[in-house]
Amino acid sequence: MQADKNIGKTVAGSGILLALIAFSGFPIGDAFIKSMAGDWPAPAVAALRFTIGAIALAAILFWREGRAGFQISRPWLHAARGMTLAVGTITFFSAIYIMPLADAVAISFVNPILTALFSGWFLKEKMRPATWIATIVAFGGVLIMLRPNVAAFGWVAILPLFSAVAMAAMLILNRMVSSQRSIFAAQFYIAFWAAIFLSIASGIGHFVLPVMHIPGAPDWDVILRCAIVAVTATSCHFLLYMATMRTTAAAIAPIVYIQLIIASLISVFIFGDAIDPLALVGGGLILLSGLFLWRSERKATTVLEA
Repeated sequence: MQADKNIGKTVAGSGILLALIAFSGFPIGDAFIKSMAGDWPAPAVAALRFTIGAIALAAILFWREGRAGFQISRPWLHAARGMTLAVGTITFFSAIYIMPLADAVAISFVNPILTALFSGWFLKEKMRPATWIATIVAFGGVLIMLRPNVAAFGWVAILPLFSAVAMAAMLILNRMVSSQRSIFAAQFYIAFWAAIFLSIASGIGHFVLPVMHIPGAPDWDVILRCAIVAVTATSCHFLLYMATMRTTAAAIAPIVYIQLIIASLISVFIFGDAIDPLALVGGGLILLSGLFLWRSERKATTVLEA
């Protein structure tokens, strides 16, 4: 019996370690994206990143499942997933082009709060008082963080908030298809549709908006950095999937905030961004609201299991 408990602890510990590695990897990819500001417009970078990712995932899916892996039901639902991911990616990439990486990442952390709200509205899941409390505190933090950023960059500083809304919608759609296909098929189709929508948006923006004008073919280093982001992001998502196979989602959830620490370090030491004390207060409120929501949900789950 004791041996079984030790094995269980070891497996759970490995799951937490995998989640830690995964969440630590996401800000590194964001830093590569930010480094391309001025080299190529954000929508074009996003389209190239997901095109590379979709091609790689198609090869993996065919290798593991053959032609059967590409047979899906309700394709419109996967297209909707790709659309939300495309919107979330364009707005977030644009945000980290113009504002400190740490601030953009912190504001995007209202995603879990928005997901909880959307779950109540669209999936008819019961909204608990803790969700409303966390929502109010988190949006208070967002408003505090936006104040110095709007003053410095204008209303484009709300782009990471738009990204958080889009990503929350994507998570709801992901739950609607979670039982349909394997993780490889789910990853491929969302990347496939995101690449299509991002390519269309990039093409339209090239002719309509000067800021989205594509000066020409990307340099080799832009392609290389997009490929690195595609590989690291996809690998991190797979690591998270493996982590959830070894431990509970409740154990993994708070580890997500390691992203904010790493993004802050990258923002200060790599890009030389100054730390705004008021933004730190806002980021702290967002972090605390997320941890409060996680803790309350964990307690609720424990009560139900008992």
